[in-house]
Amino acid sequence: MCGIVGLFAKTPRYEEQLGHYLSEMLETMTDRGPDSAGFAVYGNQAPGQVRLTLRLNEGEELPDWLSSFEPVVRSNHAVVKVPEDAAMQTARDLRAAGLTIVGVGSRMELYKGVGLPRAVCSQFGLADMAATHGLGHTRMATESAVTTDGAHPFNTGPDLCLVHNGSLSNHASLRRVLSKQGIQFETQNDSEVAAGYLNWRMNEGDGLKEALEHALDDLDGFFTFVVGTERGLGVLRDPIACKPAVMCETDDLIAFGSEYRALAMLPDVENAHVWEPEPATVYFWERAA
Repeated sequence: MCGIVGLFAKTPRYEEQLGHYLSEMLETMTDRGPDSAGFAVYGNQAPGQVRLTLRLNEGEELPDWLSSFEPVVRSNHAVVKVPEDAAMQTARDLRAAGLTIVGVGSRMELYKGVGLPRAVCSQFGLADMAATHGLGHTRMATESAVTTDGAHPFNTGPDLCLVHNGSLSNHASLRRVLSKQGIQFETQNDSEVAAGYLNWRMNEGDGLKEALEHALDDLDGFFTFVVGTERGLGVLRDPIACKPAVMCETDDLIAFGSEYRALAMLPDVENAHVWEPEPATVYFWERAA
């Protein structure tokens, strides 16, 4: 049992407050996942730059040469904006120095940690972050140890980020197939396999909508996904749809929550269109820019 949330700004009206609302949504899902939490937010793009989100383990420090990029440090995470043509080499250098990169994207920043969602949100200052869209996850670790590595979201391609409630039955065999296709995995979490699968499909030319449609054929088990891309947010439930999910839409926002109470504090929700997403149906929203 986990809690997942997603929030997409259709207009700029609430972009400055999106982190505030996402934080409240995530905290409301605490009793669905008190072990660890994480979130990804998508901000304004800096043309020609890539954001690398680093996680510093205990005792680690940023290398001195990284100071020229003016990293923004939030607790034990740091976001470094590097020129696009230098991103791959910088990432290799950081990994060679033993540092952990948890997120890569032109607009995405990713943060996660062990502890109650309220503490994780406060640790990284989510409530003060402006964004166009974002997603989050509260985890109850029923199948593995409580670690930051096992926390969601999972980022497996530029700006591609996934949170998941459920369990995949064919993740081990799918991991072997994807590994042969060059998709790399850092954990044994089945949700990372789902994220890797979507990355592979999109590398093959799918848009997110098409990748999610293919997932209905290739992923076994029960799942609800909320997926973020550079410009969009997608939702998919498996054909049985046994995991709870609810959505709402207003003139300014589209929101997803594992339960309605995660949406209850949103502005103008009393006038929103509220519905339960249909099984085996892809929902996808994308910004023009």
